[in-house]
Amino acid sequence: MATESRVALVAGATGLVGREVLAILLADERYCRVHALTRRPLDFSHPKLEAHVVDFARLPKLPLVDEVFIALGTTIKVAGSQEAFRAVDYDAVVAVARAGIASKATKLGAVSALGAHPKSSVFYSRVKGEAELALELCGYPSLVLARPAMLAGDREALGQPGRSGERIGLALTRALRPLIPSNYQSIDARDVAAALVKAVQKARPGVWRLESGEMQGAAPRR
Repeated sequence: MATESRVALVAGATGLVGREVLAILLADERYCRVHALTRRPLDFSHPKLEAHVVDFARLPKLPLVDEVFIALGTTIKVAGSQEAFRAVDYDAVVAVARAGIASKATKLGAVSALGAHPKSSVFYSRVKGEAELALELCGYPSLVLARPAMLAGDREALGQPGRSGERIGLALTRALRPLIPSNYQSIDARDVAAALVKAVQKARPGVWRLESGEMQGAAPRR
């Protein structure tokens, strides 16, 4: 694709990974337009950015795009119930993916989770696995699924509620990092975003999974 001709769509641009994906795409000269689907308004603007506040249960017709990035996600505690969790992590994810196909997108990059499997006995992992399977059936020539372990990032700066279990888990994994296999170490949201964008840009036809260990350190460090 020619320089400055790509158009991308990002769903979940107010979250840890989605915010980083959006920043990468806006800074990349190969993209002339980036559409962001969010549940609340963004607190910044950019010449290439077109923000859309939407109801993910009733998406409007979307503009034509080349690539779709989905970084939607919540927790059962934040959502309030298993049904509400599934509405975000399965229903909204699949709805955006299908809308992307209708908008002529040929590449999809989505954030899933470590351990995702449609037959998992763990509800969270099962929903993530079911979403992965549904995305495979959407018909994208190229699909990249990022499967990070516990995400590290500043949620409070995004106005998101704190997650006490996550804070404890992050502290524990950092302390024991040398003893933990790379796939199970906590990972910076910037690394997930950088690895996902790069993989989508280079993806050949097929379904590709990025495990957490191979995404570690993907983002440049200042």
